[in-house]
Amino acid sequence: MTGKRLTIPVTKDESVSAILTMPPDKTLGAGVITAHGMGNDMENELIVAFTDGLAEAGYPTLRFNFPYKEKGLKSPDSQKKLEDTWTAVCRHFQENSTVNVGHIIAAGKSMGGRVASQLVAEKRLPVEGLIFLGYPLHPAGDQSKIRDAHLYQIKLPMLFFTGTRDNLCNMEKLQDVLSRLAAPWDLKIIEGGDHSFHVPKSMGIRESEIYEKIVRISRQWIEKLLAT
Repeated sequence: MTGKRLTIPVTKDESVSAILTMPPDKTLGAGVITAHGMGNDMENELIVAFTDGLAEAGYPTLRFNFPYKEKGLKSPDSQKKLEDTWTAVCRHFQENSTVNVGHIIAAGKSMGGRVASQLVAEKRLPVEGLIFLGYPLHPAGDQSKIRDAHLYQIKLPMLFFTGTRDNLCNMEKLQDVLSRLAAPWDLKIIEGGDHSFHVPKSMGIRESEIYEKIVRISRQWIEKLLAT
């Protein structure tokens, strides 16, 4: 699908690029904003497939870059700047007359989803649900540092996608965290998937099939969320 490229101000002196993709037919009343992970940007194949797929299903989508990626840098921005970017993009989406939706879902790959969830925990992001395209529960190779404290403060429904080979999200530890959440949650496991849902070639599964599965499950989850 073809999206419209936007420039969204974050501060008086700094802006980020974004892609707004509208449904080809009618809009179903909810929109999805998606943020990238630490080592990629809004043109990441998973993010493009995810946002295009949801737009095709009837949900306006907006994917965006964080400032450090706009500058071609590898090191992420400060936590404050990441949060300021998320809130600026969400505000732009809310105020965009082309979009005109009553509900917003925040989604993110790894870091992008984590930052959104931290804002939601602090009630600073006006969304009604969270979709994690691989949650970075701990640093690679160090399961002693679990990034879960803020998740227990969230009251909104959450959908987690995780791969069985994800070195940033041990399955057993994730399930322990989920069992203690106050909010409704769903966990969808990508068998053989790593942190980006790449699977071994020996499994004979195309990446496009995995992306289609993620879109289908997300679409069904959003439909259920809007029906409640």
